[in-house]
Order: sequence, then C-alpha cells, then structure tokens
Amino acid sequence: MATEQVIEQVEQVRRFNRTVAERVGVLHDHYLGGARPYGQARLLWEIGDGGTHDVRSVRARLGLDSGYVSRLLRALERDGLVAVEPHPRDRRVRTVRLTEAGLQERARIDDRSDALAASLLDPLDVRQRDRLTTAMAEVERLLTASLVSLDVLDPDHPDAVHCLRSYAAELQELFEGGFDPAHSLLPDPGELRAPRGLFLVARLHGEPVGCAGLKLPTGAPAEIKRLWVCPRARGLGLARRLLSELEERATRHGSDLVRLDTNKALEAATRLYRSSGYAEVPAFNDEPYAHHWFEKRLTPRTQ
Repeated sequence: MATEQVIEQVEQVRRFNRTVAERVGVLHDHYLGGARPYGQARLLWEIGDGGTHDVRSVRARLGLDSGYVSRLLRALERDGLVAVEPHPRDRRVRTVRLTEAGLQERARIDDRSDALAASLLDPLDVRQRDRLTTAMAEVERLLTASLVSLDVLDPDHPDAVHCLRSYAAELQELFEGGFDPAHSLLPDPGELRAPRGLFLVARLHGEPVGCAGLKLPTGAPAEIKRLWVCPRARGLGLARRLLSELEERATRHGSDLVRLDTNKALEAATRLYRSSGYAEVPAFNDEPYAHHWFEKRLTPRTQ
C-alpha cells in the first residue's frame, strides 16, 4: 500500500476517533451526566445484569490493563456498586457482581445511553438515520474483526482443544453419516505441531473463536487442515484471514504449493477456496470425508 494512502487512512481514523469521543461525551468527568467517568460507567455496564463474573474475563472483554481495572473496581466498590470476592472453588481468582445499588446505577446508565443515542439520530432525516446506522454496523463489524488475534498454539492447549472439539461437533451435525475425527486422515493433532506443522487459534476478547492447521511434510506440498470459525465470529472475514496467514507461513517455510480438501456440505468453505485462488484438482489423498480437493501455487509476497 502506498505510503501516502496509509497516511491518509491513519488521519481519517484519527478524525473519526476525535469526532466520536466528542459526540458521545467520553471527554467529560461525568459521563452521561452521571456521577462517574466513562471508565467506571463502562465497567459497571460490562459486569452485567446480576450475574457473577470472573474479573479476568471482564478485563479481557474490555482489553484493559489489570492495574487499571483494579483501580476502577476499588472505586465502584467504595461506592457500594459492586462486590469483589474470591471464587468459591479457587481463591486465586476474583469474581465481581453488581450490588442492588449497582443494578440501579446500571439501569440509569442504560436509560441515559438510550437518550444519547436518540440525540444522535434526532437531528437527521429518515434517510440520514438509515445511512448512519448502516455505516455504524459496518464500522462495528470491521473494528471487531481488527480485535481478533492469531496465535500459534500447541494442539493440546485448552483453547486449541476447544476449537477442535467444536469443529468436530459441527461437522457431526453437517455431514451425512456424521463425523469421527479418528476416521479422518488427521487423527493425531500432533501432526500440527512443530516441526511437522503448526496450529493457529483465533481469539476475540480472550476467547477462542476459530482455528486452522498447517501440515508441513518434508518434500511434499503444505496442507491446510481443520479450518473452522465459530458461528458468532462469522461475517468478520476471519476464515479468509486464517487461510491467508497459513499461506504466508507455508511460503516462509519454503513451500510453493498448498493443498486442502473439503466436504460437499461445506459450501461456504468451497466458495472461500475458489475465490481465494484455489483450483480444484483430482484427489491427492484418501480422506473419507472429502468430496473436493484443491491446490494453490504460492508466491512470496512483496512489500
């Protein structure tokens, strides 16, 4: 991407951020006309509507530093809005819940947030409102996509295991006759462990939402396996991102050809492969669950 284009895009993002920050009032000490700043109000809302939450999971969802979250919680606790307690089964883990006063304060924040949202729409005509909310939905989707991280994990890591089990459970429902990983050509996830391969896990707000594996056999084409995205993360372009990342890693490994196979029930996956430059080829393995075989010639990316 040209340097001038990058500079222009960065400046547009900064202008957008300044406009949003000013319009929604996060610069004020008393957010939404309440008694507390934005950070406290946002954390109070995130804690929820009465349930008990792991402090670490709340912090991960907000992407905040643990020290900052601790300071926010102490302020809310002093005001009697939250109760921070050790987990009943693991005292090293802290939990947080809203008190009755906290629930009332959260309800007030909800009401004021609705009023703020309405104030953004009120000056606009019907067509402008539709344009604004449609654009907001697209911005939200793209910003959410930008929050997803990709990490290489051991296939035995809990997040990797979660993805592989979820993948198998979904295929069990989709495939005619079900799906048994033991009957697949990749019964051992160890084939996706260095030096024979790698396993990528996608995380959103600290939670695993997708995966993809890459086999790197000596003297043979690289092979992509177990590409999966959980339903709630679909529509973010994550499958294409995982596919592209594996292609890049295969190229870095020295591979100039990558292969994959798929089942006829996975129509979205088949469309993804075709649109990503994969050509259908004769079967190159005896995968019992495959109906289509694809390959793609890889070329090193230029900066």
